Amino acid sequence: MEDLLSELLAPLRLQGVFHSRWSARAPWGVAGEREHCALIHYVQEGACTVELPELPEPVRLDAGDLVVFPHGTAHRLADSPGRPTVPLASLLPDRSPGAVRTVEIDGPGPATTMLCGGLHYDDSAAAPLYRALPPVLVFDREMLERQPLLSGTLDRLAGEWAGGEPGAVLVALRAFELVFVLALRVALADLDTPVLQALRHPGISRALLAVHTRFGEQWTLESLAEEAGLSRSAFAASFRELVGEAPMRHLTARRMQEAARLLKESTLAHGRIAERVGYRSGVGFHLAFRQWCGMTPGEYRRLGPRRGGPGVA
Repeated sequence: MEDLLSELLAPLRLQGVFHSRWSARAPWGVAGEREHCALIHYVQEGACTVELPELPEPVRLDAGDLVVFPHGTAHRLADSPGRPTVPLASLLPDRSPGAVRTVEIDGPGPATTMLCGGLHYDDSAAAPLYRALPPVLVFDREMLERQPLLSGTLDRLAGEWAGGEPGAVLVALRAFELVFVLALRVALADLDTPVLQALRHPGISRALLAVHTRFGEQWTLESLAEEAGLSRSAFAASFRELVGEAPMRHLTARRMQEAARLLKESTLAHGRIAERVGYRSGVGFHLAFRQWCGMTPGEYRRLGPRRGGPGVA
């Protein structure tokens, strides 16, 4: 399990953090478009609601609760469901990595104080498992209190903001990065969504570890099922149900992710890269890569990844 967690988290390559402190008095509502980064909201005082199309009903966040959007999914924040909203861009037009902002919204009602962060990472390096994470992860106060390192980091982050001590901005940037990684670890261990269940499934997790660490081998559906200790049909059905795609499609995505990294970071010939990621045929590799990211390997090497990274919808 720990090796699989590393495979999920290590390749993200966090590149910077934009963060802000919010003080909003009801009534208020803010709508954010999809961002090309992970998003974090931590409610320090008061309460608010989160709404997004993927959720059947709004989620209430109270003081001490944390919410993470691994893919920067568009969502609405408000003091209560259904409030009229203003665009986030009208309050925070510049959200570049490294910047720090304070937002205040006046009103006659109760106040909510939040710490928010946008963590920029290399989309092209994100593992297929990371892409399979749900659009939002919610951690209530009780869950965080069982994780002293995570809850302590959040408390320190809030305190550093208010204290104005030397180096406070740098500490806040590093603390948001740590919160992000620690929250994902907690999610993989405790939250109950299909892909997280896959990481805890004895057979499926073995197959996933094989796909993510031994992608260069000549895997077939039958050999992956054998790795999982399941029949071919049971393995295929369970994998699709928990991971959200067929085993061989997931394997292809992992191979293409590694191929993209090698094309960007090395001078290896295309044929050598094809061999490293499990292709005996250079033509087969060329076709698979083009289908995956919309470019040939040569075009990708010359032009680099598109905004949002290859293979990202």
